[in-house]
Amino acid sequence: MHNKYYAKTARNAIKKLRNTENTKEAKDLLPKVVSMLDKLAKRNIIHSNKAANLKSKLTRHVNTLFVDSSLT
Repeated sequence: MHNKYYAKTARNAIKKLRNTENTKEAKDLLPKVVSMLDKLAKRNIIHSNKAANLKSKLTRHVNTLFVDSSLT
């Protein structure tokens, strides 16, 4: 049960980060989500490659928000 709580909390944080359009909020949220993913991988709740893939995709998402905001 304990591991499910951590996994669910991380999933909710990932969803929140993916749905945000505010660049400042995304910039503040990204390090927290990356930290969560690292901790989950360290505890073997998720595979380390899955954590790496999620971190990469989320970082790309945040970077596109910054590029889009600078163009407008």
